[in-house]
Amino acid sequence: MSWTEVRRDDRIVEWERSDGHATIRLRHGPNAWHVRFDRLHQAPDGRGYESERFDDEAAARDAVEAWKTEYDVE
Repeated sequence: MSWTEVRRDDRIVEWERSDGHATIRLRHGPNAWHVRFDRLHQAPDGRGYESERFDDEAAARDAVEAWKTEYDVE
């Protein structure tokens, strides 16, 4: 499956998986970067949620790319 950017503003970038069952969000807070993965209860593989905090943008963006690969389903 693929991921499509569905939101972008001055603080948040969010991607949605092509099946519509999962999103990944990158958020710039006042002191850190936050990345979260959220999968719906209705997804075939069930509910899932993960969140991490990063001190720098590069590490946060690396996590986004890693999660896109990890949570991609065929």
